[in-house]
Amino acid sequence: MAERMLQFTHLPQKTPEKRQIGERKADFDEIYKRFDLLAAKQQASRCSQCGIPFCSVHCPVSNNIPDWLKLTAEGRLEEAYEVSSATNTFPEICGRICPQDRLCEGNCVIEKGFESVTIGAVERYITDTAFEKGWVKPITAARELPYSVGIVGAGPAGLAAAEALRSRGYKVTVYDRHDRVGGLLIYGIPGFKLEKSIVIRRAKWLSDGGITFELDAEIGSDPSFAELQEKHDAVLIATGVYKARELTGPGSGLPGILPALDYLITSNRKGLGDSVPDFDSGLLNAAGKKVVVVGGGDTAMDCVRTAVRQGAKSVTCMYRRDKANMPGSLREVSNAEDEGVKFEWLAAPEAFLGDNTVTGVRAIRMHLGLPDASGRASVDPIAGSAFTVEADLVIKALGFDPEDMPTLFGQKELAVTRWGTLKTDPRTFMTTLPGVFAAGDIVRGASLVVWAIRDGRDAAAAIDQYVQVNAGMAQAAE
Repeated sequence: MAERMLQFTHLPQKTPEKRQIGERKADFDEIYKRFDLLAAKQQASRCSQCGIPFCSVHCPVSNNIPDWLKLTAEGRLEEAYEVSSATNTFPEICGRICPQDRLCEGNCVIEKGFESVTIGAVERYITDTAFEKGWVKPITAARELPYSVGIVGAGPAGLAAAEALRSRGYKVTVYDRHDRVGGLLIYGIPGFKLEKSIVIRRAKWLSDGGITFELDAEIGSDPSFAELQEKHDAVLIATGVYKARELTGPGSGLPGILPALDYLITSNRKGLGDSVPDFDSGLLNAAGKKVVVVGGGDTAMDCVRTAVRQGAKSVTCMYRRDKANMPGSLREVSNAEDEGVKFEWLAAPEAFLGDNTVTGVRAIRMHLGLPDASGRASVDPIAGSAFTVEADLVIKALGFDPEDMPTLFGQKELAVTRWGTLKTDPRTFMTTLPGVFAAGDIVRGASLVVWAIRDGRDAAAAIDQYVQVNAGMAQAAE
């Protein structure tokens, strides 16, 4: 019998069970167990089917969440998958890594005494089941078009655009400088949040759908950007942002102070079975070390939890604001606390100690002041509050900036904003080079995977319109 909806009045919120702390700290497997069918149906039935679904309003890809929750509650999982995948290219990935506490679940209209619907876990269950049951079919186009699009970057924005364009019948080639498909999904996000088999499964699905991947490609040199423009009817730049923001202060250049992404890529490569000399030598390995991670976002949480699993002697996260003002997911902060990470709130590094390598971080306590121009509380140092934290390894997790795209691609005509991101027309996604588009973090700055997916899908629609209009004009001229 199908579950009725509005069951939140007597069914409590339940998230998937977590593996025991000692067990999960010993490996990089995902920490959450999977719902069974009954649990998924019951949790989906808690949805109130409200008239204005704020969960959908606050979802960057505008998922029809109440619809697929109702279908799940009724046991109609194949239909639930069809609805879910209609708006989201990678629902099983977003179900795992989206900060639902800040997006859909955080805006659920169910009064907080009853607690919100566990949307992310149900989303993950639906698509994992769809793969297992064979409901996820390769991409098929209604008709093949005589046009091709080149996409630079095999991360979420590039892959979302590739799927949308291939579905329309375009020949799509995705270029990436790494040797695997996925971008930050494969190399930046640790396995305990997103097991690599999930990304590899999607990459195969894209390849089976007719998308061509050219990996280990250094765009700008081999091939040149001009060659890409000549080969394709349109080009999309979806490279993301990777350049680490620097720490400042005395000693900030000491050995043992490393960028977060270098650390995470090394760990993920090791987990994928690659030979990684920097890990084996101990340079990018936290085993037996006193680790300090500076930053308060999701990347910082990835770093501290990775260090725990590598067998660090101690792990400290240093953040200049308090817990309530952290940009990262509070769910991830809670997981890190459970796993033994120490947090130094309202603390900022002043200097880094050591002679031949870092041995400690001298920090100062901070005071939250009035909101600044961004609307966030300003931070001011408290005189005489300096203290020292011992450290053998310091990881910079302060966010990312774009690389110099015009120089990297050898295209001076590519205009950038004052933040270094590519300048585009917000309506058409086109850069200052005709026929060259951009989407994802390289346009909006470091952001969420789900926003990259949205941008990639929207850019694909804009590219389709551009190519069709140009083709029509060419035919009229003939």
